[in-house]
Amino acid sequence: MDLSAINPVLLIASLMVAATPLLLAAIGELVVEKSGVLNLGVEGMMIVGAISGFAIAVETGSPWLGFLAAAVGGALLSLLFVILTQVALANQVASGLSLTLFGLGLSSLMGQRYVGVKPPQMAELHIPGLSDMPVLGPILFSHDLVLYLGVAIIAAVWAVLKFTRVGLILRAVGENHDAAHALGYKVVRIRIAAILFGGACAGLGGAYISLIRVPQWTEGMTAGVGWIALALVVFASWKPWRVLLGAYLFGGVTVVQLNLQAAGVAIPVEYLAMSPYLVTILVLVILSADKSSAPASLGRIFHASH
Repeated sequence: MDLSAINPVLLIASLMVAATPLLLAAIGELVVEKSGVLNLGVEGMMIVGAISGFAIAVETGSPWLGFLAAAVGGALLSLLFVILTQVALANQVASGLSLTLFGLGLSSLMGQRYVGVKPPQMAELHIPGLSDMPVLGPILFSHDLVLYLGVAIIAAVWAVLKFTRVGLILRAVGENHDAAHALGYKVVRIRIAAILFGGACAGLGGAYISLIRVPQWTEGMTAGVGWIALALVVFASWKPWRVLLGAYLFGGVTVVQLNLQAAGVAIPVEYLAMSPYLVTILVLVILSADKSSAPASLGRIFHASH
């Protein structure tokens, strides 16, 4: 065992990369749930985004087109959820689970010819002066632009929910869709927009895994990140900045366990691999006892005829 082999600067920089897919998926799901809709299909949308982004990036040679395709792919799959829950008024839990199963199967089919293929590399940001700083440079100023985009989306969602009329309407629909409908707000349209946004964010998160974090395609490579994102929204009490903190917590535990494995710690690898999920469950149990933050209409079907 050689713990001196673990570089704390690289560990923190890796933490931010590991947290980004979770952060993107969770902030999209937070917006969906703020509108009163529970979409359990995050994992399915992420894996479809992962293969859509990977395939387009490989075929075009452009990682940016890959990320655009991933956002579109995730949004298109969420459109299926829209049809089921907002048009056919199907049960949201069952529809979300179906979406995940469908996404896993579809991605497996789409990805058959891309196994073992290397995608084009995304350039890292280099800011003269800042990126060359000791310690802070590698941690804060030497990542890819998508990582910073994820943090910007968190900030934008927080600002919209807190300070704008759009955010107020979204929260009103999530709290009491019947009252919002009585005031003349288009509840179904608002929820459709929220679901599509959540799907696009989940797709981006999936593509981040396949194009940057683990630049390759393997079947089922999201490996439960979508489910952790769902748990993270509850842990965050539906607050954007707590999503950021929770994502970095999970990313940190993930990176630490990988570094401990590399350092040869005398703990079975299986236990180390379980640790990020165990820590997430533990934190969730401790911090989510207060349900008062949950949107009051979450998971309830809206009947426009009311």
